[in-house]
Amino acid sequence: MNETILIVEDEQELCMTLGDRLRSEGYAVDFAADGDAGWEKASQLPFDLIILDIMLPARSGLDLCTDIRRAGLATPILLLTARSQTVEKVIGLRLGADDYVTKPFDTLELLARIGALLRRSTTMSDFSLSRGPDSYQFGPLLLDLRRTQLTRNGEPVALTAQEFQLLRYFAEHPGVTLSRDQLLREVWGHKVGTFTRTVDVHVASLRQKLEVSPKKPEMIITVPGLGYRFQP
Repeated sequence: MNETILIVEDEQELCMTLGDRLRSEGYAVDFAADGDAGWEKASQLPFDLIILDIMLPARSGLDLCTDIRRAGLATPILLLTARSQTVEKVIGLRLGADDYVTKPFDTLELLARIGALLRRSTTMSDFSLSRGPDSYQFGPLLLDLRRTQLTRNGEPVALTAQEFQLLRYFAEHPGVTLSRDQLLREVWGHKVGTFTRTVDVHVASLRQKLEVSPKKPEMIITVPGLGYRFQP
């Protein structure tokens, strides 16, 4: 095991304790004590996972999470939150964090969450998203914006116009949890609060055409109670 983990946390004792435990599990560990230092390392060095405290000096964990995703970095992010930070947990997931653990946390639970995120990241590595001037490439799939066409290994995949626009919007926001209201507003132009299953129906159709196993999707992920996240 040679995965590298960045811990962005200002509590020195927690860093030392957690760092020692992660090293004993075979991980390589680096640290940043504030949000600015975390950004410098996250944006310049390759990491397999970032453990990110929400309450940080200089730049908050939520701001750092936003900056990481805006930079196009798909590194898995695990948030560390206080019990009182319920709203921040939801915001963090919407901004692109992959999971969270509440302080004080059980070390075995944290290790299990870390392992799950790293396994998922490895599984999805063949579907990493790359952007061309008029296209998005994720694995064998190419979304051609100029031709309004999706192909798999060069062969066309039949999409309706609305499915194409939905997939395009997902591709423009990789790793970000998108609510149904946001999708209805941005893709369909519906008013906020419109009750409809349009999004769910179209997501189900896209999964049938894109996913290896539509019943166990790995690309268009359901975030319970929040919406969907495109995980290329």
